[in-house]
Amino acid sequence: MSRVNTVLGPVAAEELGVVAVHEHIGYGMPGSELDSRWWKTPEERYEETVPKLRRFHEHGRPYGGGTFVDATGICNGRDVDYYRSLSTKTGVHIVACTGFVGGDTALPFFSRASVEYLADQFVHEITVGIGGTGARAGVIKVGVSRGGRMTDLDKRIYRAAARAALSTGVPVLTHLAIDAENAIAIFREEALPLDRVLFGHADDGVNAAKTRDTWIAEQGGRVGFDTFGYETELDDPPFWARPRKERLEHFLRFVERHPGSALASADANCSPLGWPGVKGHTVNYIFEDLMPDLRAAGVDEATITRLFVDDPADFLSIHD
Repeated sequence: MSRVNTVLGPVAAEELGVVAVHEHIGYGMPGSELDSRWWKTPEERYEETVPKLRRFHEHGRPYGGGTFVDATGICNGRDVDYYRSLSTKTGVHIVACTGFVGGDTALPFFSRASVEYLADQFVHEITVGIGGTGARAGVIKVGVSRGGRMTDLDKRIYRAAARAALSTGVPVLTHLAIDAENAIAIFREEALPLDRVLFGHADDGVNAAKTRDTWIAEQGGRVGFDTFGYETELDDPPFWARPRKERLEHFLRFVERHPGSALASADANCSPLGWPGVKGHTVNYIFEDLMPDLRAAGVDEATITRLFVDDPADFLSIHD
């Protein structure tokens, strides 16, 4: 039986229900936890987060439940004991990640780490656990540093992620799908099948025009449309916002041409840590806005189930 690592232990892939494949319990840049503007007590974080996850769980009941993939990497506010408590309290499966959002978010301690050192770190967090929690990571996060081209550290992280993915069977999730040529070259050199990689943020308003999503799919990679809800129509849209209709049409075109290659999410931040996001935007955009938009566009229920249940379960399943 296929299984997925969650913070409370392995879960059968068939039990994941609707999967929000790129989300955050609380994301921040290194050091933001020390900024008094963003510091919150545990009680404040719970008060802000639990209702969102409970609503997500309720929305997911008709599909058999709900799974929240926390894409917060090392150094960005990852807190696995907190995730375990939230999962127990709300019933939502939470998948934690190992890896880094990008080389520029890795603290100096990791800046000169070798590929072998990084791969060992990732493998340990997947097979033994994160810190002393015993909770095992279920996905490896990688990303391109600001500037749009991979740095040397980015390349070492990508190569280490490929080796760890092959060793453990968990998939790789990228922050941004830019510089995909270098990424795919590394994955191929390491013999990682590209269907084990989700190239993220292909739909955001900054990078959509630069992202070769069709080319990525043709190479065998998966493509993440995972910034749904960040819309230019908002009162105070973030710089990566995009018109709602334009994003939806982009997604629909891609899904029609490349069935099985797309995964969708909202990239919302339950309780921001140095990263404000958008007021009112939550993981529940998937149920409350995106799914209705898809139905209004003529997408049938079987396709919606495939997009949010079957395909992400296949992606997250450990390949022994």
